[in-house]
Amino acid sequence: MAVELCLLLLLFCGSTISEVQPIYKPPPGTLDFGFVPAKTYDTGAYHEPGPIGILFKIVHAFLYLVQPNSFPQDLIRKLAQQKFGNTQGDYQKPENVVLTLQAIYYEIGFIVCAALGLLFILLLPLVGLCFCMCRCCDNCGGEMHQRQKKNADCQRSCFATFLFVASLIISVGVLCAYAANQHLTNQVRGAKKLVNSNFKDLKLFLNDTPAQIDYLVSQYNTTKDKALSDLNNVGPLLGSRVQEQLGKEVRPALDAALTMAGAIRETKEALENVSVSVEVLQEGTERLHANLTDVKTHLSNTLNDSACSAAQAASTCNIIRNSLNQLNINANFTGLPGVSSQLAKVNDVLKIDLSSLVQKGYAAFNDTPDLVVNQTRNILSAVPYIKNVLESIGSNITTFTKTLPVQKILADLTIYLTQSEAYVQDYFPVVEQYDFYRWLGCLILCCMVVLIVVFYYLGLLCGTCGYDKHSSPTTRGCISNTGGNFLMAGVGFSFLFSWVLMIVVVLTFVTGGNVEKLVCEPFEDKSLFKVLDTPYLLNQHWKNYLSGILFKNPNINLTFEKVYSDCKENKGIYTSLHLEHLFNINEFLNISVYTEDVALKIEHIQINLSKIILLDEIGKENLLNFSSSGIEGINFAAYLTEINKSVTKVDLLSFANDLEARADQLPKGALENALKGHANNIRMIHSQQVVPLEQAMSTLNQSIRLLKRTSSELTVKVKNVISAVNAAQLLINNNASLVIVQETKKFMDTVVGYFEQYVEWVKQSIAMEVAACKPIANVIDTAVDIFLCSYVTDSVNTFWFGLGGSSIFLIPAIIFAVKLSKHYRRMDTEDVYDDTENGNNGYHKEHLYGMHNPVFTSSVEQW
Repeated sequence: MAVELCLLLLLFCGSTISEVQPIYKPPPGTLDFGFVPAKTYDTGAYHEPGPIGILFKIVHAFLYLVQPNSFPQDLIRKLAQQKFGNTQGDYQKPENVVLTLQAIYYEIGFIVCAALGLLFILLLPLVGLCFCMCRCCDNCGGEMHQRQKKNADCQRSCFATFLFVASLIISVGVLCAYAANQHLTNQVRGAKKLVNSNFKDLKLFLNDTPAQIDYLVSQYNTTKDKALSDLNNVGPLLGSRVQEQLGKEVRPALDAALTMAGAIRETKEALENVSVSVEVLQEGTERLHANLTDVKTHLSNTLNDSACSAAQAASTCNIIRNSLNQLNINANFTGLPGVSSQLAKVNDVLKIDLSSLVQKGYAAFNDTPDLVVNQTRNILSAVPYIKNVLESIGSNITTFTKTLPVQKILADLTIYLTQSEAYVQDYFPVVEQYDFYRWLGCLILCCMVVLIVVFYYLGLLCGTCGYDKHSSPTTRGCISNTGGNFLMAGVGFSFLFSWVLMIVVVLTFVTGGNVEKLVCEPFEDKSLFKVLDTPYLLNQHWKNYLSGILFKNPNINLTFEKVYSDCKENKGIYTSLHLEHLFNINEFLNISVYTEDVALKIEHIQINLSKIILLDEIGKENLLNFSSSGIEGINFAAYLTEINKSVTKVDLLSFANDLEARADQLPKGALENALKGHANNIRMIHSQQVVPLEQAMSTLNQSIRLLKRTSSELTVKVKNVISAVNAAQLLINNNASLVIVQETKKFMDTVVGYFEQYVEWVKQSIAMEVAACKPIANVIDTAVDIFLCSYVTDSVNTFWFGLGGSSIFLIPAIIFAVKLSKHYRRMDTEDVYDDTENGNNGYHKEHLYGMHNPVFTSSVEQW
């Protein structure tokens, strides 16, 4: 059922991926389809172990030392594909022997450790039995006699220290085992919440998919409405496009003609200014010349006065008399040629308003959209047909999606999920109950070790506190003797429990270690999926197992690794499972047939723009008349020569100032006053006559230079303007049809592009957003990475690591405890160093000296 859902959820959009699509080019108009409705999944498939994670890392490091080899992909493939035991002698085949040796080489670390564990299991009980029998025979430390040695205190301290260290290590190991045991139980109890979260996400995945499908279908209306809107406005839209393309040639030509019309008006103004300025200058210079002559005459008469004969004024008067020749005009405008003929011709040209003619051309060209609107009314008659075509596409999509049994499949799957969730809820207490039994068994194993360690700690405590170095071995106190007995009790329980502990350690080590190296680590780096994706591995007849199961077609390249990776990235299930290989529903969304009909209707557009006249023959003739107005024949050099001259030979203001300064050098009197009067008269002439003449010369200068620029290659400029207008008119008359065809094609591509954009959006949405299969990857991560590896395997591995370490350190603890107990227990006999005449030779029995031994010698004491 789940497979059917995966295959049918996105069936309606299969054509977007099922066949090779042409390269998509975004249309000029971009449509906004919004966002596909999507819910957020709650499950976070990640486990943080907390402080116990340090122990997990230590165990991983130890496993790396035991098994440093990488995941044997090739070996596992060969072992899975190789058949063992089908015929007698398969195991003796060379290739099978090689595979067996390779497997042994890979597992050599586990094999060696397991062999050492088995040796521990076999030998320790046997050694314990032999040790017990040996002590019963008063050997192996069973004799209740201690020989006195000089380094006895040092030995006792060393044995006590070593035993204490060994006990601490055993305690740390059992604490690690207990922590791992408790961690596993806590995680199992908390797994219910994680399982419920996965079921919730799966239900959300199923319930959200129909709404996403409906949203994709509904957005077809956005595309349809936009296409119909453009078709209803085909005239303005197409007219604007055509006008924009033709305007690249037409507007520059009209702009040039309009500029030339402005140049004609500027030429007229310049000619008028020249004519007026020359007349003003001619009259002004004549008056100026007459006035300057009068000033010179009066000055000369004044200088002829007898006062200038005096010695003090003679030199000054002579200087002034010599400078009188400077009072004269410098520029002569009487010989300049007139411009009346050119002005008359330009005025004749201006009788025709060229600017108005150009504006008519602009207006005619700006009416292009209206011409297109009037000539595309046949398209509007086809809009109802196109609308029916578009409606039929939407109806086909809607009808097909309704025929799909999506709702029934979703309902069935929802029921299946509900039943599965109920099953898990019902059996979860059973799991917790069995986990309690496991927890209790592991706790008992830990308690075995704790019992042994407690005996050792009590032995060390009693022995250390009750030991009296001044007492002899036979007179040791009760507390010291009890400490020795505790140590021997710990030794006895060590022999009894250690082999049981080691059996559990070996079994969990081999199982948990291999699960970590062969499942968890390769799952993390996806090596495990590569093995599962090996062709013909899981089924010798199928190249791709997953596609064979889902589609009954093992030739489809569908791999576990790709599906898991896509779902991990929250891609759509359509992309993840390559559902395009199952269904081909291109006929339901194949818009090419319909877009061809739309294109044919649009391509039949016939538009004629020959009514557009940019510039008529009168305007062109007007331009030619302007080019032959004769302004280029004006003697600009003569004008510029006179313009560049000053009005007078000397600056009258400077001359007047200098004359006044000379007058100040003369003696006070009539001569001084007369000269200053002449200076003021010269200043008046400058302000009233020279300044206006300079302004007129400036105006003449500007006008002459404007005319010179305008006349420069005027004929060529006019011909270029006329040529540009003719070329633009030729483009409109002869080549406009080509531009119209091109723009019509672009318009058609725009309309069709809306549908292509919709298809592309659907494809992208299906690939990344619709039915995003993150919950499926979360279920796999929860089952393998979190529950199997993080919860179970890491806890089990930490448990055997701690318990195994404790079990191994029981061996040195036994040795040190046996050695140390000899120093704490009360002995039956001891070494003495009396005279040898007594015949005892340093060995005496207490009853010979009347000393009663309160310790009851028994087989228990001999331990």
